Amino acid sequence: MIRLAVCVDHIATVRGARRGREPDPVAAAVLAETAGADGIVCHLREDRRYIKERDLFLLKEVTRSHFNVELAPTEEMIKIAMKVSPDMVTLVPEIKGERLQEGGINVELNFERIANFTDGLRANGIVVSYFIDPEIEQLKASAKAGADYVEINTRIYAKAKDAEEEGAELHKIISIAQAGNKLGLGVSAGGELNYYNISEIAKISQIEELNIGHSIISKAVMIGIDRAIKDMLQLIR
Repeated sequence: MIRLAVCVDHIATVRGARRGREPDPVAAAVLAETAGADGIVCHLREDRRYIKERDLFLLKEVTRSHFNVELAPTEEMIKIAMKVSPDMVTLVPEIKGERLQEGGINVELNFERIANFTDGLRANGIVVSYFIDPEIEQLKASAKAGADYVEINTRIYAKAKDAEEEGAELHKIISIAQAGNKLGLGVSAGGELNYYNISEIAKISQIEELNIGHSIISKAVMIGIDRAIKDMLQLIR
């Protein structure tokens, strides 16, 4: 059965708007798991604009399902990951000043550095995933670099301007998911997925997990996190 991992970054975004203590992403993670989430995801950015290091250690402590930390492949971030020791680390690109993370990480261009970081994380018992665009070259480089998983970037699919573009992007995602499976990689997907575009992605049998944040948290503001997560689970299953 496909799993749902809930990203709690957007709870931290609201907290940061007033520079206060609430709402707490740690509390949101507990509620998400109670509602049926199979995992918790968060992104520690280098500028700490949303999730803080304090959150990581507490999330590690309270998460009872699967804890996945997204971070950039830098010495500083990898050292923090080693201290926290989450179940999984997902390596993602990061550009200073960006509002949203749009594209996947370029494993080909940064192969040696990413492979070295991957070896270190895996040696410490941490499962490693890369957030990649649905491109065969990036997939092959990911397998060669030692990734356990790839997370396919679904943003272009989600933002397609018409049915033709959406269909073409869906075909790319299906092809990469199938190829990843053949290479022995675990496959997940995420990026702008919501209640309206999730159904076709959830049908892809090779995808084991969907990472969704903004859409669920946005709906939770209106109807509560329990109902928002259960509605998404009903759609994907």
